[in-house]
Amino acid sequence: MESKIEAATGKLVVKKVGGKSTVTRCFSKYPLKFIIPNKVGSSETDAVWVYTLTYGGGIVSGDSISCEITVADACTAVLTTQASTKVYKSLGSKSSEQILEVLLEQGNITNIAERMQDYQVIAMVILLGPKLKQIQIQVQENVRRMMSEQLYLPSTGLRPHGKTQSDHFLAKPSFVVSCSAFGPKGIGIVVRIAAMTTESVYRFLQHQLAGMETLLGVSPYS
Repeated sequence: MESKIEAATGKLVVKKVGGKSTVTRCFSKYPLKFIIPNKVGSSETDAVWVYTLTYGGGIVSGDSISCEITVADACTAVLTTQASTKVYKSLGSKSSEQILEVLLEQGNITNIAERMQDYQVIAMVILLGPKLKQIQIQVQENVRRMMSEQLYLPSTGLRPHGKTQSDHFLAKPSFVVSCSAFGPKGIGIVVRIAAMTTESVYRFLQHQLAGMETLLGVSPYS
């Protein structure tokens, strides 16, 4: 098993070379492979795009893929796939695993921490298809109502420094969510969430997706 893991390991390093984000080290072995296009987007964009793929059309029984990505300070890297990753049925007692470790230099970690502030959870949910239309409408209405109530809150009673009931203040919400339609005739919606606790995200999803139980047989977040 140790030799198999070593054979499947991939390593990638992105550093600044001549003022541009550049892949300075690229190593991979079967069944993992990196594809790094020479150009994605405009030449003015400083971003390295890396596509990962696996031989066999996906993760097959017994595959053990370990990938380490290092991104230096002030660099930009996009790690993606050419399509959705397929995971095939396990045969016998063979299991499959995929491990991704991303190392960011201190400058990047600080910037991310500053931009995230107190928010600890980022989530995205996509609801697509005509069967989910009613749930999509309900989620959109709920999100619109939630954010209108949370972002602008009227003060109640006398507040410090002589503020009265007529004053309003912009509160920093512990849970932020947005919702937008996409596709032909708005066939799908994408819900983006930023929250300070995982529990609040679970509660939100459990409530918003409860209507899917009739389609799935059980609640997605029971």
